[in-house]
Amino acid sequence: MSSLPLHGITVIAVEQAVAAPLATRHLADLGARVIKVERCGDGDFARHYDTAVHGISSHFVWLNRGKQSVAVDLKHPDGVALVHRMIATADVVVQNLGPGAAERLGLGAAQLRERQPDLIVANLSGYGADGPYRERKAYDMLVQAETGLCSLTGTPDGPAKAGVPVADIATAMYALSAIQAALFRRERTGQGATVAVTMFDATTEWLTHPMYLQRYAGEQLPRMGVAHATIAPYDAYPTADGQILIGVQNDRGWRALVTEVFAAPALADDPRFATNIARVRHRAEVDAIVAEHTRARATADLEERLAAAGVPAARLNSMADLVAHPELAGRRRQVDTEAGPVEALAPPMGFDDAALAMGAVPALGQHTDALLTELGLATGHIADLCSRHVVQ
Repeated sequence: MSSLPLHGITVIAVEQAVAAPLATRHLADLGARVIKVERCGDGDFARHYDTAVHGISSHFVWLNRGKQSVAVDLKHPDGVALVHRMIATADVVVQNLGPGAAERLGLGAAQLRERQPDLIVANLSGYGADGPYRERKAYDMLVQAETGLCSLTGTPDGPAKAGVPVADIATAMYALSAIQAALFRRERTGQGATVAVTMFDATTEWLTHPMYLQRYAGEQLPRMGVAHATIAPYDAYPTADGQILIGVQNDRGWRALVTEVFAAPALADDPRFATNIARVRHRAEVDAIVAEHTRARATADLEERLAAAGVPAARLNSMADLVAHPELAGRRRQVDTEAGPVEALAPPMGFDDAALAMGAVPALGQHTDALLTELGLATGHIADLCSRHVVQ
């Protein structure tokens, strides 16, 4: 759709797993044509993580809608030559191959931009090309551990990784932002760009606050479950029929909680609790007081009272609760897959004058023949490449 901001932009994505595919999926949602280069045979290994969505991997359905799939053997010189022909028509190349692999294939940023100075090349990696860890494997779990994120996540009994691949997602979002900025600059100057985003750097950016505490105060933030190390009350509290999370961010919130919700105004000015610093110092007493009041009411009643008083609160929902959540009603859409239509959520960003694209999730090699024809290859040539397993 011509009204979408990235209409007319072509992206070649030599990608797999999560980080690069999430970045390029957002580019596709914003209107770019994204051509996904996959291995012959198995394709992106994220296709095989599970079979939850009508036999298709839930990761793959999440990360790859709106793309065109071309299956090419990059170990074959003819396959690499085909990818180079695709890149010659492109605006952006995104890759998250293993260390040094892009350069060995002639797909390194310097190699590509020597031929196409206005090309934007985004390299996503675990640790970058120059550092001491550049050859290390860098899956999401490993990066969460290496950056110290796991030391902050979990309970006092032990560390945990986050329940979703936050290192991958952080990397994808910084790559997306940088690619769009590079496209904007190219519009003004004609200049291409080489963009580098590492999982380690993206994740440590998110950890800057606890890093500052460690660097300048010598404090390691403790693992607190759903509680907060420097705010109180901020935790899950029992109700008559379950539990609720209350997060008081300031002293006004404390006053509203104890006066309007708990009808215990004396607690507002009690010197043990009047300021957040005091409440953190007396955290056990604060939590006991809050729990005493919350367990006297049903969750729904308490939720209404907290909302009316402007006190931040939420239910501790499960994934089943999220699937049925009323806030998602306006974001439900359908996308096509090789197994039929499935429910998807509209992108979290929106434009008031255009609905973002939500194209189909491609089957492996679904667009190979059409794209090779578009590049000018004759039917017989394509058949020969298929017979030699250069393409699929």
